[in-house]
Amino acid sequence: MPQTFDCSQPTQLVAGLRAARRTIAAGELVVTPTDTVYGIAADAFNAAAVQRLLDAKGRGRNVPPPVLVADEATMAALAAEVPDVARDLIAEFWPGALTLVFTASPTLAWDLGETAGTVAIRMPDDPVCLELLRDTGPLAVSSANIHGAPAATNVHDAEQMLTDSVAVYLDGGASAGSEASTILDVSAADSTGVVRILRHGAIGVDEIVTVVGDLKVVG
Repeated sequence: MPQTFDCSQPTQLVAGLRAARRTIAAGELVVTPTDTVYGIAADAFNAAAVQRLLDAKGRGRNVPPPVLVADEATMAALAAEVPDVARDLIAEFWPGALTLVFTASPTLAWDLGETAGTVAIRMPDDPVCLELLRDTGPLAVSSANIHGAPAATNVHDAEQMLTDSVAVYLDGGASAGSEASTILDVSAADSTGVVRILRHGAIGVDEIVTVVGDLKVVG
């Protein structure tokens, strides 16, 4: 039976984070608030847990989930290299609604799906989610919805769609934003001079262009 914790209540927040940490360690799924929409989370280094996440959403391995991190040091450990433009974007928009796609470190022992050797990384601007990430380390996180349905912006909508495929629901109230993060591919920026938009989202093209300078923004 899933457990739901009201994170606006200090005692439930502590209990919820403790339960979420145990759940992630056991290879099960957690729904967490983020600064965009609610996310469904699994241990990024547990292939069975990541597959459970994809199954819960009804999504195939051809759409691998992004990875959320609590700090830049963790991001740097997951990426094979971090282009200068990525550092500029991080300085401007992290924590926040920008997901960056890097070439993944070849030493990573994980299976997120058909990533073609890349990893999409974001640091969210939400205190509950950041605290969870500090407890668990990197999490594979996708929007908390059935594939093709609108992303959940409150815990009730997430529960209605995902039901008992998720063990713990962390209720952080209504999402601060209703739009998903913008996704930028910076993996080849140093060699091509191109930053590619893979998904338009909460951060607009004009904001990105202001930061990337002379680099070409496409997509």
